[in-house]
Amino acid sequence: MNISSIIQKPKAPKTNKSKKISKKIADRKKNPLFVKDAKSFRIGNDVQPKRDLSRYVRWPRYILLHRQKKILLQRIKVPAAIHQFSKTLDKNQSSKVYSLLKKYSPETKTEKKQRLIKAAEQKTQNQKTDSKKVNVLKFGLNHVTTLVETKKAKLVLIAYDVDPIELVVWLPQLCRRQEVPFAFVKNKARLGALVHQKTATCVALTDVRKEDQAEFDNLARDLRQHYNENHELLRTIGGGQVGIKSRHQQEALKKAIEIEELKKTSQ
Repeated sequence: MNISSIIQKPKAPKTNKSKKISKKIADRKKNPLFVKDAKSFRIGNDVQPKRDLSRYVRWPRYILLHRQKKILLQRIKVPAAIHQFSKTLDKNQSSKVYSLLKKYSPETKTEKKQRLIKAAEQKTQNQKTDSKKVNVLKFGLNHVTTLVETKKAKLVLIAYDVDPIELVVWLPQLCRRQEVPFAFVKNKARLGALVHQKTATCVALTDVRKEDQAEFDNLARDLRQHYNENHELLRTIGGGQVGIKSRHQQEALKKAIEIEELKKTSQ
């Protein structure tokens, strides 16, 4: 016989756990105003709550680069020559400029085809053709540059989101030197839409019709004040903004220094 079988260990007293739990629940005082209504998120039951899944989305590379570039331009010190591109026209001014320039947008391919067919028909019938030069917007960086250098351009619009910025970073200074009114506008796609292209880095207006002369003079005067004669644009350095975490650390350090100074003055 085993010694373990002879020596029996005392058994623990039996306790009913379910009774104890039920007693605890019964002891709790239930408030009739607050009724528990547990939700069930199983199939066919309650709708799942809306969650912000932007952190979990795998964004395309061009979006990531765009966002990283934006944050970098906020953090690091940006030279004034590049920072001036962020000072674009506001909504009211840009709407005025675009409404004027839309009248001078060049003809589309279909319009050009119709014009050439009409001119050919007139030529066969020995009729006079309209050979007047039409005033339209000029686009293309090299073309606009030559127009500014020869002072033929009367107004120049430059897109603020040209990449790389080195393509147009010298153009504002050239416009200032040649005394041509210019402005920075948002979205190179909007500039491209004026000249029936996908995008356009810059657009120039060479001549204005008589009926639009007064409106153009007012716009040119405003743009000269905002950009050509505004010397602060070439002095203010951009960037230098601190992130939210660093800002909280600086504020906490500032508070701690103030508390220490108060303690010293109170003693």
